[in-house]
Amino acid sequence: MAPPKSKVGRLTRRPEFLAVAGARRKWATPGLVLQARAHDERQHPNPGEPPVRIGLTASKKVGGAVERNRARRRLRAALAEVLAPNATPGHDFVLVARAETVRRPYADLKADLTQALKKLRVWKGKREAAQAESVLAKDENA
Repeated sequence: MAPPKSKVGRLTRRPEFLAVAGARRKWATPGLVLQARAHDERQHPNPGEPPVRIGLTASKKVGGAVERNRARRRLRAALAEVLAPNATPGHDFVLVARAETVRRPYADLKADLTQALKKLRVWKGKREAAQAESVLAKDENA
C-alpha cells in the first residue's frame, strides 16, 4: 500500500510570501533556500485550507526563463517527495531557487531540502508521522 499523500496548499499572493520572509526563519543550502513561518491563531489559513502551504520562487539570478522554469519543476518534485510527507503541520514554506538548483544532482537537492527542514526544526519526527498516518487511516475507514 502506498503511503498517504499529505495535502499541501499553495501560497499565491505576494503578501503571503512577504509574511514568510518576514518571519526571518530560513536555511540556505547549495541547492535552495528554505524559508518557514509557523501559523498562530490570527494567521492560520482558512478552515478549508491545508495545514502546510508552500510557495516557489526563482529570480533572474537563476538564469533565463528556461532555467527558472526547470528550477521550479525540480523544486516542486523534491517538495512532493520530501516536504509534503515530512513537514510539521501548521507552517508556511517558501522554496527559493538558486543558480545551482538547475545543475545540482536531484538526490543532493532532496538532501538539501531534508537538511533545511531539520535545521529549521520543522521535520516531523517518527512519533508525529505515526500519529498522522493513524489519523489518516481512521479518516479513510470512516
